[in-house]
Amino acid sequence: MTDNTTRLDHVVLWVRDPVAAAGFYEKNLGFEPLRVTEYAEGTVSFPSVRIDDLTILDLAPHSMAPRMRVLPGADASAGHPVNHICVSLSPQAFDALRTRLEEQSVPVSDLSYDSYGARGPARRSFYFGDPDGNIIEARHYE
Repeated sequence: MTDNTTRLDHVVLWVRDPVAAAGFYEKNLGFEPLRVTEYAEGTVSFPSVRIDDLTILDLAPHSMAPRMRVLPGADASAGHPVNHICVSLSPQAFDALRTRLEEQSVPVSDLSYDSYGARGPARRSFYFGDPDGNIIEARHYE
């Protein structure tokens, strides 16, 4: 049976170096790199990283902007990151991520408590940036 439930499929992030970006997301968040070899070989336009079984991040190089004219002005978004994306983790994965980022001298925000999200108030959350200036919020609910 096909599940036609509406859900988030993917988010496209503009990045300078898609291979490096895929490595950052794999190393720090454990996201599975997809199509990185094919991108490096020039057979696909961009790689992605898998967040979960149903959601991916596409890592679009700035050079793709001219091909993004699907709507007037859409190509002008190249280089402008979204405000932020948020990933929900277990408490243990949350703590491990913060530790990894701090060990790599990646700046992280102070902890926030009870920030509202898709599943109600999160116990703790914090923000950090990827190498391209995209902001990621990490949180846990339990």
